[in-house]
Amino acid sequence: MNTPHPTPDETVHITCADGQRLHGHFMARSGGPDGGLPVLISPATGVRQHFYLRFARWLAAQGHDVLVFDYRGIGLSLHGRLKDCRATLADWGQQDQVAALDWLLARTGAAQAVIVGHSAGGQMIGLLPNHHRVARLVGISASTGWFKAMRPGFRLKANFGMRLVLPLGTRLTGYGTTAVLGLGENLPAGVALQWSRWCARGGYATNAVRHHPERDFHAQVRTPVTVLHAEDDDIANVATVADLLRTLPAAPRQAHCLRPRDHGLRHLGHLDWFRQSHQSVWPLMARAVRGEAVLPAPGH
Repeated sequence: MNTPHPTPDETVHITCADGQRLHGHFMARSGGPDGGLPVLISPATGVRQHFYLRFARWLAAQGHDVLVFDYRGIGLSLHGRLKDCRATLADWGQQDQVAALDWLLARTGAAQAVIVGHSAGGQMIGLLPNHHRVARLVGISASTGWFKAMRPGFRLKANFGMRLVLPLGTRLTGYGTTAVLGLGENLPAGVALQWSRWCARGGYATNAVRHHPERDFHAQVRTPVTVLHAEDDDIANVATVADLLRTLPAAPRQAHCLRPRDHGLRHLGHLDWFRQSHQSVWPLMARAVRGEAVLPAPGH
């Protein structure tokens, strides 16, 4: 693996169409071949942008301008008290990802960019009116998180946490108490409750536009989609990944399930892809970003 050159992180602010301001970090390419498309890293639910900075710097050293940001109500994009934040999960797709993509393209002058979407970050392209400006979507641990498609033991745990504990905690505190469930940062109430409903129904972001066809772009998306998920991931499994891909019928799409031991790892799961300790999978992610074959063809 190439050792990344030091890349200065530029603090940036992104203004959404509704006036909401997001905080992000931009890393200009610092190495690698010319011609690499800019990359937007869209975080998972409840995960701050800082979790992705090491990977972002490494990707910049491979020849890509990179932007990573916090959704409204998360990390540095939380303004004021969490209980007063009125953000929804749909806002993260229809407003935040849209604005971040537009900002990155304006900054770099590129016609298209690649989205590396972690979990929720790779689930909402069907909500983006500017989806045609996404050259490729690389979904890491991206699926619908549909409870019904999970293994029985984990499904019981997910239903208890997301459909009982989370709504109760939200009513008591005014925000989504996801931290006590081990699900990342606490969330704005609207995000937490919408997340719970979408996972219960399947189809994920299609639930946001079920009765709003003018805002539903799922059937129009023709962006190539590659999903990478792990054999030991209870959330993004073969069935929940397939549930996501079926929502994008016109898009060229493929999924690869990785076995951690094939990459010298004891575990990979849902979150570990972006940790420096798991950088053995970073070149696979970079190949997907470049539109190359992620894994060797069978028999090679």
